[in-house]
Amino acid sequence: MPTSSPPSVRRVVFVDGVRTPFGRARKDGLYAHTRADDLAVKTVRELLRRHPQLPPGRVDDVALAATTQQGDQGLTLGRTVAMLAGLPPTVPGFAIDRMCAGAMTAVTTTAAAIAMGAQDVTIAGGVEHMGHHPMGFDADPNPRFMAERLVAADALNMGVTAENLHDRFPALTRERADAYGVASQEKYAAALAAGQIDPDLVPVALRDPERGWGLATADEPPRPGTTVEAIAALATPFRPAGRVTAGTSAPLTDGAASCLLAGEDVAAQLGLPVRMRMVTFAYAGVEPEVMGLGPVPATEKALARAGLTIEDIGLIEINEAFAVQVLSFLDAFGIADDDPRVNPYGGAIAVGHPLASSGVRLMTQLARQFEEHPEVRYGLTTMCVGLGQGGTVVWENPHFTEDAR
Repeated sequence: MPTSSPPSVRRVVFVDGVRTPFGRARKDGLYAHTRADDLAVKTVRELLRRHPQLPPGRVDDVALAATTQQGDQGLTLGRTVAMLAGLPPTVPGFAIDRMCAGAMTAVTTTAAAIAMGAQDVTIAGGVEHMGHHPMGFDADPNPRFMAERLVAADALNMGVTAENLHDRFPALTRERADAYGVASQEKYAAALAAGQIDPDLVPVALRDPERGWGLATADEPPRPGTTVEAIAALATPFRPAGRVTAGTSAPLTDGAASCLLAGEDVAAQLGLPVRMRMVTFAYAGVEPEVMGLGPVPATEKALARAGLTIEDIGLIEINEAFAVQVLSFLDAFGIADDDPRVNPYGGAIAVGHPLASSGVRLMTQLARQFEEHPEVRYGLTTMCVGLGQGGTVVWENPHFTEDAR
């Protein structure tokens, strides 16, 4: 029998987050000749460089996610990246997979350990090199999924699930999706010009066999100047005469992101900054054929646990796998398509979506927005997940003051 009571739950804080510039996943893309694990190493090293007051040996665990865990993004990423990044051999690590919510799950899993007192400081993140490892490559879905009709025949194609959302909700028109896609590009361009993107990027050295050495310092996917007219003329690859296009979908992307988490008491002890406080989190499942709806029940569950409503949320970072998926979330909560609370810096339609790393990108952007908006007390990060899931994390702004309202 235990001789003492379990430790009380303590507050978990988001200390900092960084990411690589995102590259297009193609043979001539930014990271065509760069290893996936090296991208993750860059983010971990940068976190340690930015916070020299943190003794590397104080990191209790490294959790890194990848959706396709093979080749250069396999082999227990958390442990191998920790070793490659120069952390002491005493620091353990592990790999995790919840598809698009991989990094988000790495954060919430290690945060739970911190909250119960089992750990003090963790590094959590994710990497996806879709140029080396296309989504679903070499996967072998169990034939029972189809034979026993456990999922619809089109549930494994993410683009088709987006078309299914258009079918299910006629109010989610192609015109609305096209306008949202353009707005994402415009907001990202404005944020970049205002200096709100670069502070979170870590440059990556590149070596191309033909072009020699280079340096990645900026995101490759954005298409500034995109217009509604240009998107309206695009093909619909997932269905003849469909509504989902390249202009309303996140491009296939390579990149990594990592963050530093700590107990609030430990952060104070070590002199680490507190950029966000975790309030709660939730995951939920939906029908796989409409996986884009996942953020709705996940957010409902998280808000209920926190004792909050959507009106209490002043900033929302939602992953833009597809424009229609974001619009379904907005309609579910009665939020306007152009609500300034939603993705102020633009989203994945512009910057890209390297699957397992995107959750930390959302968090890092929210942390910076909290600094800009002391009148906002609560924000959330949310995303849909393949095979019909959603994940949401509710955060509190440590810079909040009543006087700023």
